[in-house]
Amino acid sequence: MFRIKLYFRRGIATFLLLAAAGIVSGAQKAPVKLEPTKSMSTIARAASYLLTNYHFSQQKMDETLSEQLFQDYFKTLDPSHLFFSQQDLAAFESQKKELGNQIRHGNIQFAFDVFKLFLTRLDDYEKFTADYLKTQPSLNGNDTYEFNRTKAPWAKDRNELESLWKKKIRNDLILLEMLDRSKAAKSTGNKAGTKSGNRPLKPAGKTPLERTQHRISRFLQHYRNMEAIDILELYLSCMTQIYDPHSQYMSPRSEEDFNINMKLSLVGIGTLLSSEDGYTKIVRVIPGGPADLDGRLKSEDRIIAVAQENEEPVDIQDMPLNKVVNMIRGKEKTKVTLTILEGAKGSSAAPVNITLVREKVRLKESEASGKLHEIQTRSGKKRVAVLTLPSFYIDFTAAYRGDENYRSSTRDVANLIKKFSKDAPLDGMIIDLRSNGGGSLLEAVTLTGLFIKDGPVVQVCDQRGRKIDEDRDGGMILYNGPLAVLTNRFSASAAEIFAGAIKDYQRGIILGDSKTHGKGTVQTMMELDRYTAFWGRKTPSGTLKLTNAKFYRINGASTQLKGITPDIVFPSFTDAMEIGEDKLDHALKWDTIQAAEYQIHDPRLPSLIPILRERANARVENSRDFKLLRRDIDIFRRLRDRKTVSLNLEKRWEEYLAEKELEDEQNKLLRLNREEDLKEKNTVKDLYLDETLNVIKDWIELDAKGVLSRIVGKNHQ
Repeated sequence: MFRIKLYFRRGIATFLLLAAAGIVSGAQKAPVKLEPTKSMSTIARAASYLLTNYHFSQQKMDETLSEQLFQDYFKTLDPSHLFFSQQDLAAFESQKKELGNQIRHGNIQFAFDVFKLFLTRLDDYEKFTADYLKTQPSLNGNDTYEFNRTKAPWAKDRNELESLWKKKIRNDLILLEMLDRSKAAKSTGNKAGTKSGNRPLKPAGKTPLERTQHRISRFLQHYRNMEAIDILELYLSCMTQIYDPHSQYMSPRSEEDFNINMKLSLVGIGTLLSSEDGYTKIVRVIPGGPADLDGRLKSEDRIIAVAQENEEPVDIQDMPLNKVVNMIRGKEKTKVTLTILEGAKGSSAAPVNITLVREKVRLKESEASGKLHEIQTRSGKKRVAVLTLPSFYIDFTAAYRGDENYRSSTRDVANLIKKFSKDAPLDGMIIDLRSNGGGSLLEAVTLTGLFIKDGPVVQVCDQRGRKIDEDRDGGMILYNGPLAVLTNRFSASAAEIFAGAIKDYQRGIILGDSKTHGKGTVQTMMELDRYTAFWGRKTPSGTLKLTNAKFYRINGASTQLKGITPDIVFPSFTDAMEIGEDKLDHALKWDTIQAAEYQIHDPRLPSLIPILRERANARVENSRDFKLLRRDIDIFRRLRDRKTVSLNLEKRWEEYLAEKELEDEQNKLLRLNREEDLKEKNTVKDLYLDETLNVIKDWIELDAKGVLSRIVGKNHQ
């Protein structure tokens, strides 16, 4: 199942500053002693053994992988390359090729020594910042700041680091200044001060400089309070993730968080998060959750600060993801405020505060749902069912105890089909798998069985060889008419298996983004307690989440990396975003195996798809709404590709205003009468679903006219 990782994949500490005199009273909490214990050494030995012997790649931790671990550990601590210098890395150079051998023998001292140096560099930065802020840094001039430094070289020495620090601090001050201006403009009704020289008044309260001092000093405590088990988890997760991005070591505490998350009993705002390039990014907004109902948070938005109710914000840039998640979670009905940079605005984004009320994110939001649409065709009204499936789920507990009414995605979809077919047969069907991150493999197989005769659905390969999972329901097909499957870049794992099977059987057409997520690997959970016991340690040891198998379509192609390519591709924001397995470091490669034996469901489909694609492309090309979407995508790509920002406050503000004014003006031109349309419908327009309904309409009309049969007949002459 595709999950956004609640572990340190990229990132831990960059945006720290100081507890400046007069801002924070009282002594700093003494740091916890950071030294590995004998139990931790045993955990490392067990994790290394299991990883090298049971991971799908069957690869030993050789010198090449040791060098990769060396680089990744420094990058994980300092993703923006702001604290370590080349001199720091050189001090550990002699161990670069030995890390794998060290871990194999339980030696994890390297991880602790590097982390202690990291804390020293943070202290250096704190002291430097305190002195620099006293000089009242100028926010004028022509300097620029490279805000994404993940691929930048390490600074040569301390002098280069201090030059970077000055720019980083000035950029932080500018962001806070812009936040104040945009908030003041909103409160006065001024459109963010749309003309130069007519800047909104600053809100009363602490200055950006004072808030920077206070907020960052609080942030620093997260790192001073880190415990030895946190360092072990960080280091071993770096080790597992050089094998693939979905393998992970979880400490007992993280394992508990994982189990809570899998039970879907979290109280929060309903978002899936990832850590990328030092930022906490919104990957997906969960349907029905507080963020979804509020409507302001979007995929690719970056969270830079979190504030609890009636408390000061805490800066979270480069904070470990599990800590950010715990800050956003909280008691039901309490408020949390996120300071974000809108992803769609790229580097020109001004910070925005969004306050949400925490609610329980319930399993019900992941259940199948449906709606019956009536569409007008040349031969009259036709009935098309749109079934939305957010995940592939099954109540294993109820099924195991023999409950005849246990819930599952296949059962719920079947009930919806029967419900919509009760009065009259369905003429078309759309299965909406957008943002379906996967779930039960069994459910992907049984759901496919509702639309095909008996046959293979997916192939799974592990160390023991190839296994084929088949649909065996006696050849029953619950629905046999025109079928479309709607996907996007967030459709992953089991969703890709279903879409791939529908495509390989030529049972239906796939529509959506240029590809699905590409998550074609299988993970198993290995509790380490039973293995550390062999070395005489009987303390809680955590769990190793290990990739041990890969999925393959029945045509022999892996779903890994490449995902499923739709028959009809729509313009999409997510295609322009850094989303998908191919965007993850150390992802396993795509490959092929022997195809399974299966029979095509509808031989007419290869002749039908080009006709449907041509008609859909023509409609999209002439659509006012898709023109607006393409314009937004172009703006996003341009802003995304910008690597630097100005450190001149007025220039930065003017850039923001210019972008906003252009966007507002283009919206006026392109949204002709659209607002009135939406008022009448009282809903947000779903361009992709609307066009998919048009495609189903074309299919029904072509079938009714006998066009498909004539085309197939010609092709066989």
